[in-house]
Amino acid sequence: MSPNLTLVVATGALFIAGVYLLLERSLTRVLIGFILISNGVNLLFLIASGRAGGPPLIGEAEPAEMSDPLPQALILTAIVITLALTAFVLAMAYRSWQLHGHDEVQDDLEDRRIVRLAAKNSPSFTDLDADEVTESIDEQAAEARDETQRSDS
Repeated sequence: MSPNLTLVVATGALFIAGVYLLLERSLTRVLIGFILISNGVNLLFLIASGRAGGPPLIGEAEPAEMSDPLPQALILTAIVITLALTAFVLAMAYRSWQLHGHDEVQDDLEDRRIVRLAAKNSPSFTDLDADEVTESIDEQAAEARDETQRSDS
C-alpha cells in the first residue's frame, strides 16, 4: 500500500506553514500556526490509517476487509484537544488586546540578561548581577525599547 502523494505533500505544507507561524510574536499567528499543525497531524493520521475498508462491525464485512477504527478515534481526540487549545489561546490574545492594544509577546528582562551573559561567554553559575553596580531592573525596564508601541515623534 502506498499513500497518496497529494495528501503527503499537503501534510508537509501544513507542517511547514504551521511551524513558520509558530515562530512569530503575534498570538494570532501562533494560533493559526497551531491550527495548521494540528490539521497536518490529522491528515497524517488519515494517511497512516491505510485504505478505506468496510465498517468495523462483525457480520458487516470480512475481518481482513475492515477498516481500523483507532485512527478515527485519534483524529477525533486531536480535534477536541485542538478546539480546547484554540479557545485558550484566543482568550489570551483577546485579554492581551484588551490590556495592551496588541497581541504581541515581548521579551522578558530576564531573557535579555541571559542573552547578555551568553554574549559575554560568562559562566551561568556565578551571579554577575550581585557584583555589578550598574542600574536596577526597574531602570532597565524604563529604558527598554518597546517594539509594539508606536513612536509618533
